[in-house]
Amino acid sequence: MNGFYFTIRPFFGQVITMRHRISRFLRPALLIERLVFRNGVFVIAVSLATALTLTIPAATAEETSAESPDQAFQTLFDGKTLQGWEGDERWFSVRDGMIVAGSASESIPHNYFLCTEKRYQDFELVVEAKLVGKGNNAGVQFRTERLPDDTEVIGYQADIGWMQNGTCWGALYDESRRRKFLAEDQELAAKVVKKGQWNELRVVAKGKRIQIFLNGVRTVDYTEQDADIKQDGVIALQVHSGPQLEVLYRNVRLREL
Repeated sequence: MNGFYFTIRPFFGQVITMRHRISRFLRPALLIERLVFRNGVFVIAVSLATALTLTIPAATAEETSAESPDQAFQTLFDGKTLQGWEGDERWFSVRDGMIVAGSASESIPHNYFLCTEKRYQDFELVVEAKLVGKGNNAGVQFRTERLPDDTEVIGYQADIGWMQNGTCWGALYDESRRRKFLAEDQELAAKVVKKGQWNELRVVAKGKRIQIFLNGVRTVDYTEQDADIKQDGVIALQVHSGPQLEVLYRNVRLREL
């Protein structure tokens, strides 16, 4: 630490000289090496507060920026094109800054998926999704592979939608592989999902552990026990077969862990 000397000259007489040691946050104030105070402690407080005001906010802003959770995220969808993705453009398009999957006027004959061209292993993925129409099912695939000569994929899915007995929003489903829910909490999901509105899915996949968050609330914490299950693959956006449905996706972003 560095320091400086200052002098207190109270009204009642004796001059007092003191050495004040300061931290690195006060170093820009070292040009003031000797201060004479005529109003005692009151002026000392004002002077030190001024030094802190001049120096500390800059350091705080720097630390906040470095620790920002969005610092390392990359946008997977540019809001204008499907660059970086591959899929059947009859069922996937861009409108008003959103990826639109499905059709508002036609029934969906098969499950269709829009896949990233790049593969990912450990990551945090955030997607906002909304269902519009008669259909009620979709999903966000990850660690996924396309099946040859098929519209289907195989891999994990963060589920989106509704069932007769409740919601599957925020559940973990195994698409085309074990064909079952691996983990879910319907009661919790029903409390936090916003029907007919935008909902945020966040997937954190690191090693064998998979967590899914629905609107900031964790609905899945699953650890894969099967050593043969791949831990990498593409990200994919689904529209499920069935009645007319548009699945709207936006703010698709990912950071690798």
